[in-house]
Amino acid sequence: KIMLGNEAFARGAWEAGVRVVSSYPGTPSTEVTETLAKCGDEVHVEWAPNEKVATEVAVGASIGGVRALSCMKHVGLNVAADPFYTAAYNGVTGGLVLLVADDNGCHSSQNEQDSRFHGRAAGVPVLEPADPQECKDYIKLAYDISEKYDTVVLVRSNTRISHSRGIVEEGERTEREIIPYEKNIPKFVAMPAMARKNHIA
Repeated sequence: KIMLGNEAFARGAWEAGVRVVSSYPGTPSTEVTETLAKCGDEVHVEWAPNEKVATEVAVGASIGGVRALSCMKHVGLNVAADPFYTAAYNGVTGGLVLLVADDNGCHSSQNEQDSRFHGRAAGVPVLEPADPQECKDYIKLAYDISEKYDTVVLVRSNTRISHSRGIVEEGERTEREIIPYEKNIPKFVAMPAMARKNHIA
C-alpha cells in the first residue's frame, strides 16, 4: 500500500500494539496522530495541551503497563525535555516511544534543530528511518528495544521522510498483555538520591 511516512509510522505503532497515544500537533508530525485516531477503539488517542503534558501522559501509560507513544515536532521536544530526560533515567514498564519530526529547511518552523543531539544527551537510543517502509519497521523495532533495554526510545523523522510516499507492506496487529502495575518508588520517583542511582554513567 502507498503511504506517507507519517501514515507508515502510525501503521507500525498500531501493529506493535500501542494502546495510548498522546501528542501535540505540529508539522511535520501531525498526520501520525491523526492516522492513529482512525485506527479503532483499541488505541486511546488524544491531543494534549502541549508536548510536556503529552509526554507525561505517555510516560504514565508506560508505567501503567502498556505501549505508549507521543508525537511532536522538533521544537516540541524542547517543551517536553523535562519528562523526556527524567524518563531516560527511570526507564519504562510498557514500551515508550517519542516520535519527533525535525524540520530541516524551516518549511513550517521558527528554527532548525537536530533531535539526535537530544537523544545523545539523554543517553537513549535514536532510530532514524529513511523511507516509509522503514518508518513502519523502525517504530515496531523501537518498542522491542524499549522493553528489552528498559528505556524510552527516540524515533527521529524529518519533513521529507514524514511527507514522502512509498510502498509499505502491512502486517497484523499484535495485541500485548497489559503488564500489571507494581509500585516501585526507587525506579519511578525521581528524587535526587534515587535519580543518581538510576543514572548509569
